[in-house]
Amino acid sequence: MRIETSKRLEHFQTGIFAALNEKKEELLTSGRTVYNLSVGTPDFPVAEHIRKALIESAGDPEQFHYTLRDLPELLEAVKQFYKKRFGVEIGLDEIVSVNGSQEGIAHIGMALCNPEDVVLLPNPGYPVFEVGAYFSGAHLYYYDLKEENNFLPKFSEIPEDIARKAKYIMVSYPYNPVCAVAPKEFYEELIAFAKKYEIIVIHDNAYSDIIYDGVYGGSFLEYPGAKEVGIEFYSLSKSYNLTGARVSFAIGNKNVIDAYKLLRSQYDFGMFEPVQRAAIAALTGPQEGVKKQCMLYQERRDALCGGLRSIGWNVADSKGTMFVWAKIPEGFSSSQEFCMELMERTGVICTPGDAFGSMGEGYVRFALVLPVETIKEVVRVIGESGILKR
Repeated sequence: MRIETSKRLEHFQTGIFAALNEKKEELLTSGRTVYNLSVGTPDFPVAEHIRKALIESAGDPEQFHYTLRDLPELLEAVKQFYKKRFGVEIGLDEIVSVNGSQEGIAHIGMALCNPEDVVLLPNPGYPVFEVGAYFSGAHLYYYDLKEENNFLPKFSEIPEDIARKAKYIMVSYPYNPVCAVAPKEFYEELIAFAKKYEIIVIHDNAYSDIIYDGVYGGSFLEYPGAKEVGIEFYSLSKSYNLTGARVSFAIGNKNVIDAYKLLRSQYDFGMFEPVQRAAIAALTGPQEGVKKQCMLYQERRDALCGGLRSIGWNVADSKGTMFVWAKIPEGFSSSQEFCMELMERTGVICTPGDAFGSMGEGYVRFALVLPVETIKEVVRVIGESGILKR
């Protein structure tokens, strides 16, 4: 029998990631040491009080039924957390849990868009931003993020006819993959732009707790008028190392939240209650570990960025996120070519920038997921390989 799958899937390519994984397996099979800095999976442990809350809840057989709703205690925990952490007042009906921001962003377009709408997406962009817009059937318009503009969009460069058709704009700061942060003035301009053209703002706030050099990591919802025009996804994955538990929240404009709730009710029966209990513990418990972890990430950033500069690769310091965004050395024609040769010569795996869009060409992304001493070893093997003198 011949199986024909959806033509939608033809839009998505896995080529470079399959090639990287195949090369990694080849190196491991041959006994080579591999330094995997390609995937942003935190290597720090989950705090004991969070694990304890999940384990105790999972010990109750009654917790294994459909939940069908967010626990009132969870919604209250999010409300109080946002008030304490960001100074933002949120109504309980302006919050909904999400099984990870990845899933929420992948579905939000279906709740908001009609076929003739336009979605404004960043380039470079985190891949799921495109997925959510593409599945909605909307037209995709990419706005460029350039290093000379500190990887911030220039709203004046978005054509008037495109802006008038746009249903939502996707933004995210601190921003993976380019590791940039946004000043207050950016959010004020964003909100004014959204109001002028009646565009919904979707802000992915995954890294406000991983931001460096004493810079404040905040919330889009802190700014006047933000809740009138949009929502943000706040994730517990990176701040609390709960990547496998899949805990995030969509927060903000009630009309958008209601639309997402209605869509979600068609395919989901609620977040597993032990995971909700873990989330409550994370949000209401001690936060010192989050701050300490940020300092440890900064030490890794300094070891990688400063170390690479010391061997002749001029890599700018990451300003936020658990990643580093680096221009490829001279002598290479593409980011993929550099990544494959780097793997072959050093065992170091990073992600080619063009995996995030055309504006990512000429860059690579490193994940800060190894201890400082191992990162120093990474710098040493890169320096000794001679790849920077090509």
